[in-house]
Amino acid sequence: MQISLFQAILLGLYYYVTYLNSPFLGQTAAPTLKRPLVCGLVVGIILGDITQGIIIGTAIQIPYISFMAVGGSMPSDLGLAGILGTALAMASGADTSVAVTIAVSLGLVGSSLHTLRMSVCSIFLHMCDKAAEEGDLKKACFWHLVPPQIYLFIQCVGVVTIGAYFGSGIVISFIEAINGTPIITILSVIGGMLPALGIAITLQAMGGVQTILLYLLGFIMLKYMNMPVVAIAIVAGIFAYFVVQGLGGSAAQPAEAIDDGGEF
Repeated sequence: MQISLFQAILLGLYYYVTYLNSPFLGQTAAPTLKRPLVCGLVVGIILGDITQGIIIGTAIQIPYISFMAVGGSMPSDLGLAGILGTALAMASGADTSVAVTIAVSLGLVGSSLHTLRMSVCSIFLHMCDKAAEEGDLKKACFWHLVPPQIYLFIQCVGVVTIGAYFGSGIVISFIEAINGTPIITILSVIGGMLPALGIAITLQAMGGVQTILLYLLGFIMLKYMNMPVVAIAIVAGIFAYFVVQGLGGSAAQPAEAIDDGGEF
């Protein structure tokens, strides 16, 4: 698959719109739309293969299933991994394991680009401080809003457009060159381990014997009872509902007991 210049520009615009500091979607919608699962759907629509886009996007989402950026840190760029990673994987015809390896690598590159943007925008911050000291509110607002957004637009759209348009050929040539060699096997093994790592981090964060038992129940339903994933998800939703209701009920009882007794 060859990515056209128009498709590459659309991918770049999507990356810019879903970037957390862009002025369009806000702090709630942007983190959701930049998730690799959603990115796979949008990239599939742009490149004309929705099914393959969702498949690759889902595979990329699993390593990042417990991803959390705290404060101003960005350990990895989900948007660049999901958008450009899915696009390059679709263009090169790589399988999901190799696609995950490519996407995770791009996510680390995106983290470096985020640091670069923060460093460049610090220049505008000093100009904003200078305007504030002079009492020029309009000038301070200008340096605070306009130049950083222009730079963000150029960086986001430029990186993804160039990467998708020119990088697809490079990735295709690279995949063809290593096809049948141990390198492709190594990339596939690494790509297969990363989703397991994402799930393991999630289980560690959730913790508790109850969680592990429910996870094992889902595994048994999938591997030994041959239940479809959708049915397992519905059953999991039902279990989650009753678990949450049970925790809420147990938390409310001590307050009721104090109120009935009339004593502290």
